[in-house]
Amino acid sequence: TSVKISFSSFKQSFASTTNYLRRRFSSGDLSGEVNDEQDRQDAESSGIPTRESDLSLNLRPSSTTSAPSSPAKTVTSFLSRGSSLSGPKPGYNKEKHKTLLIIDDQHTDWSKYFKGQRIHGDWDIRVEQAEFKDISLATHCESGTTVSMVVYRNGTKVVRSFRPDFLLIRQHVRDANEDYRPLLLGFKYGGVPSVNTVHSLYNFQDKPWVFSHLLQIQRRLGRENFPLIEQAFYPNHKEMLTTPKFPCVVKIGHAHGGLGKLKVENHYDFQDVASVVAVCRTYCTVEPFVDAKYDMHIQKIGNNYKAYMRKSISGNWKANIGSAMLEQIAMTERYKLWVDEVSEMFGGLDICAVEAIQGKDGREYITEVNDSAMTLLGETQEEDRRLIADLVVQRIQTYCKPVLTKQTSRSSISSYTTAEEPTLHEHGQPAAPQSQMAPPASYQRQEPQKTSPVAQPPPPAAIAARRGSQSSVTEMVRPAAPPTRGASVAEGGAPRREASQANGEKSVEDPEDTMKNLRKTFAGIFGDM
Repeated sequence: TSVKISFSSFKQSFASTTNYLRRRFSSGDLSGEVNDEQDRQDAESSGIPTRESDLSLNLRPSSTTSAPSSPAKTVTSFLSRGSSLSGPKPGYNKEKHKTLLIIDDQHTDWSKYFKGQRIHGDWDIRVEQAEFKDISLATHCESGTTVSMVVYRNGTKVVRSFRPDFLLIRQHVRDANEDYRPLLLGFKYGGVPSVNTVHSLYNFQDKPWVFSHLLQIQRRLGRENFPLIEQAFYPNHKEMLTTPKFPCVVKIGHAHGGLGKLKVENHYDFQDVASVVAVCRTYCTVEPFVDAKYDMHIQKIGNNYKAYMRKSISGNWKANIGSAMLEQIAMTERYKLWVDEVSEMFGGLDICAVEAIQGKDGREYITEVNDSAMTLLGETQEEDRRLIADLVVQRIQTYCKPVLTKQTSRSSISSYTTAEEPTLHEHGQPAAPQSQMAPPASYQRQEPQKTSPVAQPPPPAAIAARRGSQSSVTEMVRPAAPPTRGASVAEGGAPRREASQANGEKSVEDPEDTMKNLRKTFAGIFGDM
């Protein structure tokens, strides 16, 4: 049986069905479960059958709808939901931005410290953060360094590639079981500027190499002003026959955080450690054991100085193992001298720290120094991160100049303006100055001057040249008159002018000869056509 529905009832049923389906798609629950009474009422008024525990959007054979939903609205709602799931739009200017790559663990979100930062007035800073293990790179001498980074979006592993303009490394390049020096070589090969510099970071990849430079500072300042701890270096286990004094601390290879450090009490234990060094196939250093009262951490971030004291509570001879008490102490001129001298190493360190210990006898000993991957301590970690971010912004402002493009002049096609000051490429390297070069003389061709409705006055040089050449080419340029009536012809066939013009007769000129003569005239003045 056919059911006759008036237009008003059809319109009401259609609107209720559309509202019901719109809420179903925009609610985020596409499984079809009903969670409120309003949806149930709309469905009943639309003629869609309902059940007490299940309501699905799938059209079953027994379901009849008085008015089907609009496909356009349904698709639009679904696409709008899909666009919302794809994530927010990038918060930087795609045309004017510099990419900052920060290598650090995921415990610190560095993007919030650079949010809203601008360089060169209106250039944004795009922050990319990853660990060494999640990145790979390729470098070309012309195109620079391209980094591929693994990220996770909605639980899916995605690889994204980009070219970094600046670099901040807050993770150790080399540790006990990790060595990412090839990545560091790639950044250096591509000329990527960084804090600290890639050159200085590479010099920190062997602690004996760093200690040898500390010895140079001690020889210049003296042992009293720069109290470096005594140390012996053994390139391999074969040379580990004896040590100056016991107890001592043996540091095997290059490691951080107390790894590879052993306390040796006597000569027999020392020989056992030598066998471990043989298995590791690396070098080691030996220092006398100092019964420490507390450790000292003196750091420098740009022009900001801080000093901390760390005392072990658990009783471990390593203050960074177990429980410890941390306290910020006054920054003295002695400590400032230490960290200032260290900051001059390897061409300059923007971020560095000096590790020292004070023995129970009251003497101080400098044990090692750290670069930009130093550990931030105390309650001022948030302030230190902001100091690092401000320092990075300053360096980006200095080394990453915006690329200036040449602007074409609208008044003349043959001339264009260029920036006078030298521009810098993305990685801070000066670009070759651009100058307007004239083509060689062999390729220069003088074009004929085109006529225009408004006559333009010729330049002074052209007027002078024309005046100087008029006297010599007058006879060549002047068109020859055709023979007049009654004129005699010479033997050679050349016409001879008679005095018939003086008698009132006018000569008749050929239009074709006149055009040829005009061409010759212009050719003599302005050059060959």
